[in-house]
Amino acid sequence: MKAWVCPGPGQDLVQVERELPEPGEHEILIRVEACGVCRTDLHVRDGELPDIPYPIVPGHQAVGAVVATGARTRIRTGERVGVAWLGWTCGECSHCRNGRENLCDGARFHGYHIDGGYAEYMLADARFCFVLDRELAASTTAPLLCAGLIGFRTLRLAGEAHRIGMYGFGSAAHILTQVALHEGREVYAFTSPGDREAQRFAREIGVSWAGGSDEPAPRELDAALIFAPVGALVPKALRDVRKGGAVVCGGIHMSDIPSFPYADLWGERLIRSVANLTRQDGRDFMALAAEGFLNPQVTTYPLDHANRALADLRSGKLTGSAVLVVDGQQA
Repeated sequence: MKAWVCPGPGQDLVQVERELPEPGEHEILIRVEACGVCRTDLHVRDGELPDIPYPIVPGHQAVGAVVATGARTRIRTGERVGVAWLGWTCGECSHCRNGRENLCDGARFHGYHIDGGYAEYMLADARFCFVLDRELAASTTAPLLCAGLIGFRTLRLAGEAHRIGMYGFGSAAHILTQVALHEGREVYAFTSPGDREAQRFAREIGVSWAGGSDEPAPRELDAALIFAPVGALVPKALRDVRKGGAVVCGGIHMSDIPSFPYADLWGERLIRSVANLTRQDGRDFMALAAEGFLNPQVTTYPLDHANRALADLRSGKLTGSAVLVVDGQQA
């Protein structure tokens, strides 16, 4: 099998040939059809996350078919599955026992601790995979498994907020905007200053307003969801939300947050982060996606162009989501 491996921090991915792995008792071997490209993959490539066990195969938004199973799996050969960020939890700590397995201190994640989907085949623990409809297009389903899922959890943590600002209008925000509009909310899109293309894209999806992150919100917001890994957006978003409003940071990594006056936080405003996801998040979101209203906008790349996809993501050239498609598989 071919796999694209990150050999060390700050290094481009390299293609390697490997023997097909054998699944353990709870594992399945998946023939990958498509894998979404996430900003977290850039953080892995750049060495911005702690304790990355290089060399590692990135990718945590994989769709594929099961070709072999371990002795104790509920998923069978021939089924189609999705693989998300969360790859394993201990099941025993207080977080796991109380429905917050996303906070498990021993958790392991695909494309970070466990080899991910930038490959022709991958192993995954069947207990953390989602069975998918065989008719779904792999390229538009893959982004739902992280951009959609993490975004969905971010939106949930905003509560019943009606007027929502999305800061950083990329893969997650363009999917979550569709969810928010489906739920009857208003969305305001904040892009990099001067990024007219992203603002045009946001208006096409149906936002009430689109502008640069250096502009004040045209109306007071109930909540701000930050997907760009830019700490300076946190105090800016605090100034945009009303009293009692929430600023929810949806990324795993962010640059340092600069100091800001207490007055910007006062009024029972709230800053909180999103840490990973639970399997229940996945079940809930995939059930919502099955209603058929989501239309992820994707740019596809052959698996061999993984470095170019990451470079395009870094440069801001992409509109919507980037997806690697494995040659010969369903796109």
